Amino acid sequence: MRRGLAVAQLIVASAWLGAALLFAAVVAPAAFAALPTRTLAGALVGAVLPSLFLTGIIVGLLLAGASLLLRRGRLVTPGTVGGLLMAISCAAAQFVVAPRIERARESIAGPIESVPSSDPRRIAFGRLHGASVAWLGVAVVGAAVIAAGTAATLRRP
Repeated sequence: MRRGLAVAQLIVASAWLGAALLFAAVVAPAAFAALPTRTLAGALVGAVLPSLFLTGIIVGLLLAGASLLLRRGRLVTPGTVGGLLMAISCAAAQFVVAPRIERARESIAGPIESVPSSDPRRIAFGRLHGASVAWLGVAVVGAAVIAAGTAATLRRP
């Protein structure tokens, strides 16, 4: 049973990690390259991110819970730390940063790129975008820690 749970943990962590990396490395850049305006690309990316962040919260909590079972209640393990890191960072991105990004967008009447780069609203938007990317990066690190730790555990006899 423990081995089966570890295998499931590895699969789930790897699947979410793959989805996050695909989004960050392929989907988002392709949207900005292929769509006719940055506004449309931003709308597409903004429509996909909630799914990634919400699943990151759920998956992170499930993986932390699985790690507790696998490690017989030990609280500080790569799986619990990585899972909580995923869940907390995705929650911060979705419930703290994303609403602020939306408010920043609403404060600008047109496309963000139409506002001078020195405008405080555009600067705030840029900082929030950076925070969202950073939180996603933290979640990716958490998922990678779980996947690597679980893979190492499965290699042991």
